[in-house]
Amino acid sequence: MIDVECRTELVLRDAAGREASLSAAVPLLLLVSQTGSIAQAASAKGLSYRHAWGLLRDIETRLGGALITKSRGRGSVLSDLGEAVLRAQRLSNERLDGPLQALASEVAGELNRRLSRPVSQIRIHASHGYAVAALVGALAAKHIPADIKYRESAEAVSALARGECELAGFHLPIGEFRASCAEIYRPWLDAGRHRLIHLTRRTQGLFLPKGNPKGIRGLHDLARDDIRFVNRQPGSGTRMLLDLALRKIGVDPATINGYATAELTHSAIAAFVASGMADLGFGVQPAAQQFALDFIPVIDEDYLFACDRDKLNDAGLGGLLEVLRSDAFRNSVSHLEGYDPIFCGQLVELEAALSGATGNAW
Repeated sequence: MIDVECRTELVLRDAAGREASLSAAVPLLLLVSQTGSIAQAASAKGLSYRHAWGLLRDIETRLGGALITKSRGRGSVLSDLGEAVLRAQRLSNERLDGPLQALASEVAGELNRRLSRPVSQIRIHASHGYAVAALVGALAAKHIPADIKYRESAEAVSALARGECELAGFHLPIGEFRASCAEIYRPWLDAGRHRLIHLTRRTQGLFLPKGNPKGIRGLHDLARDDIRFVNRQPGSGTRMLLDLALRKIGVDPATINGYATAELTHSAIAAFVASGMADLGFGVQPAAQQFALDFIPVIDEDYLFACDRDKLNDAGLGGLLEVLRSDAFRNSVSHLEGYDPIFCGQLVELEAALSGATGNAW
């Protein structure tokens, strides 16, 4: 089976049309920021000092500014321009990661079909999440083919009803908003046909710059005039949850600066805040940790997969359940901040999950 990977690359082009990859310099810049030494950064990348410095100087010449400066007591540090290059690569990676993964999967599937190498894949349509990405990686390690498409939660569930996937990933808050959110998915789910698989519990909350420079305390602060917000796209489960929470506290989304500014993944939201283009975002905790942001917990939720009952005994879903229930996978999810795999791999009856009648245990 052919595997395909799509990556982002920042390419700098000068007036003469000559090109240089900014992305090639990013690993070196990151290591310099961590070690305070170009020599140590070069050694860690297996490069000679001369080669590493030559690479950085070439980028500096093309940009017209220094990437690294000397600081007394700190050695080599990134300049403002160097930090901007790091942020640019990080932002492009996080904003495009989900769509590029889906594109790579689609291209690989098409190539394998053209090569007459039929592969029975588990088709997963799911709302973006770190545990979902971990599952796709764990399936690949076990040579269980999976085709992942990151979609809005409602789109994923409707795709399952149309037979376009084997698993549909969506999330439901724990507590008072659960019933309202569940109503979104009920039109496509049938208790006789479908069953749910629990993936994880996770915490969603506010992303804010390290040190909380604007003194954010909670959702009420989204309405402040001095706050720039970045949102998830309309139709996403996270956007739906935030709308409900704001309605409860009497905050009109129309009054929030940036509420219409939307990104497709939690990590893209965090990258937006980390880059200084927004003061506040909303999403899952690992994204905040990834970008060294502060995090204010707001609500816990269950992430679930819906599937057809009659396919649970198929080899593909059977292998997936084994992965979900393995100690190795649960351990990997437990290391994600704000994630709890306690019920990972458990089968859940539809009505019990949608109503939350089972409380804190299945």
